[in-house]
Amino acid sequence: MEKIIDIIQIVVSVLLIGSILFQQRGAGLSSTFGGEGGVYFKKRGMEKILFVATIILAGIFILSAIIRMAIS
Repeated sequence: MEKIIDIIQIVVSVLLIGSILFQQRGAGLSSTFGGEGGVYFKKRGMEKILFVATIILAGIFILSAIIRMAIS
């Protein structure tokens, strides 16, 4: 059982890293200090799917870590 959870955690962590890296990069801190005004926009299409997938993968990763701690 522990090996299955280990494999799940590895796969989910790789997918989570990939989904974070594929997200669109912003202007960094320059927008915080008076940079571009394009702060408010709706996520559409693939960007929205990637955003939701990142949240779901993070939840699965946290849940698998809690399960791993419980069975150890």
